[in-house]
Amino acid sequence: MLDLVAVFLTRRIFARFANSEKELSERKPRVTNMKILNSGTRYQIYDSSIRTYDSLPPYTYAVGFSKEEGCFLIRREDMCVSEKTYGVHREKADKVMRSFESFERNLGVILSGDKGIGKSMFAKILCVNAVENGLPVVVVDESYPGIARFIESIDQECLVLFDEFDKTFRSTRDNDDQAKLLSLFDGTAGGKKLFVVTCNELYGLNNYIVNRPGRFHYHFRFDYPSPENVREYLEDKLNPKYFGEIDKVIEFSRKISLNYDCLRAIAFELNSGNSFADAIADLNIMTTEEEEYRVYLFFENGKSLHNLRFSTNLYDYDGSMTYIRFYDNDGNFVLDAHFDKGSVTYDIARGKVVIPAEGIKINKKNDDDDDDYFDDNDDSAEVSSAGSPSFRGVKVTYMSFAKRRPKSLHYAV
Repeated sequence: MLDLVAVFLTRRIFARFANSEKELSERKPRVTNMKILNSGTRYQIYDSSIRTYDSLPPYTYAVGFSKEEGCFLIRREDMCVSEKTYGVHREKADKVMRSFESFERNLGVILSGDKGIGKSMFAKILCVNAVENGLPVVVVDESYPGIARFIESIDQECLVLFDEFDKTFRSTRDNDDQAKLLSLFDGTAGGKKLFVVTCNELYGLNNYIVNRPGRFHYHFRFDYPSPENVREYLEDKLNPKYFGEIDKVIEFSRKISLNYDCLRAIAFELNSGNSFADAIADLNIMTTEEEEYRVYLFFENGKSLHNLRFSTNLYDYDGSMTYIRFYDNDGNFVLDAHFDKGSVTYDIARGKVVIPAEGIKINKKNDDDDDDYFDDNDDSAEVSSAGSPSFRGVKVTYMSFAKRRPKSLHYAV
């Protein structure tokens, strides 16, 4: 009897154990919001929103940094160009993209010039073109520790934009942040990259960047809008009933350098019904520095004298006459003169800032003194007998001013 009881209990235990095993095998794993990333012996836990990629999708990213993680990428809104571009921006941008496609190594591009004259617009066009061609864009606007090594680790083709490079990565005697990036630009590691650098002060760049086409193949130098650019821009932006103010803006731009930011503000004020004179008096556009001009003095016999490096502020007028010296084509001094800034006008036909003869006084020679002097009571604009034989007794017709362009950085062929 005891044996039968033992057999019965044993069968019950085995049956219960078998049912438990079956329940465990059929039980589904619990769904969680957890994702685990494993690298070597390290496991990191994230939520279910995490995704992994074999390459960066063609979006725009900014570089971030933390002491714990180092550098990382943050997706930002893609750039867009919604307004008309002026000049040859798009043609040059297309040229850069074609060259990058043909290059078997990194391609570098320098965009230099003053603020507000088109560097950022050109950079935007390049970034838009890059994304449209399947290239991610990485924007670097801070000098983070290990930034060069991080960018090298992006092992794929991409565009890397260093905005205001001369400010963000300073090159000084004590600390040269730019020198730390030279091997990155050389392309000794990582995928082929298109490096785009914008800078306001060209001489703030490292000597091993400028004039090094092996590192930076292209250097595009941006200048202020020409009279033709100013007219085209304002005709695009202004209500036609305010077109009568355009010539006044052009005249002003020949005396004071106006960038596209200034033109945008002026167009807004004019479209609001303000005259140019009222607008420029209130806008944050001030003349605080002298400009450098090439000044020519023309005579009625068709000849001229010049001063090719004359610095002045044509809007700094206190009612007094301004002194200037003139030279001939051989560089010989010929005469001194004074001119009235209050007489300055923009001659549309000549395309120049001019002062008519009435606003010009030629210095006369004092017989009792070897020095030249200016006679306030003499209204003539005629060279006295003491002047050069070629100009003696010849009347002045007008004086012209042309702003000196920045020294050309490229060879003329």
